[in-house]
Amino acid sequence: MQYTMFLLIMGVALILQTTVLDTVSVGGIKPDLVMLVVVLNGFLLGTREGAFLGFFGGILEDLLCGHYIGLNALSKMAAGYLAGAAGLRLYKENITVATGVTFLSTLGGMVVSYMLLLYLNIHVSPLSALFRVSIPTAVYNALLTPLVFGRIFRYIQIRSREM
Repeated sequence: MQYTMFLLIMGVALILQTTVLDTVSVGGIKPDLVMLVVVLNGFLLGTREGAFLGFFGGILEDLLCGHYIGLNALSKMAAGYLAGAAGLRLYKENITVATGVTFLSTLGGMVVSYMLLLYLNIHVSPLSALFRVSIPTAVYNALLTPLVFGRIFRYIQIRSREM
């Protein structure tokens, strides 16, 4: 994905995530659109792109609204890399596969985030973090995957034909 287009998509996702999505939160849980964009791009473009775009999107999120600079960058980088690794081994055109990869990669990124919080001596109950935040966010992102995946997939196909 062109980096200017990615920057624009990340900006829109970040603005939506911090403003509008507060109204659609369910039980205080809202989707992580930055993570969703990173995971889908990583899934479609590979580990290198996924990790780079994850770090870039996460650092952008950290700089604009994060308390700990680098926390989101590292967790989204891990999620992008996981999605890219899955994309190398799985059928990319199947939306069900993309939904499963989104769920697992989001969950993996959230687990990395909580592990980093523990490293910073910020104690969060692991069961609470897993069942009240990580899994619901991963489910929310997975439910949004069919709405976003087709557009990103078509854009990448068109771009690859032009090259």
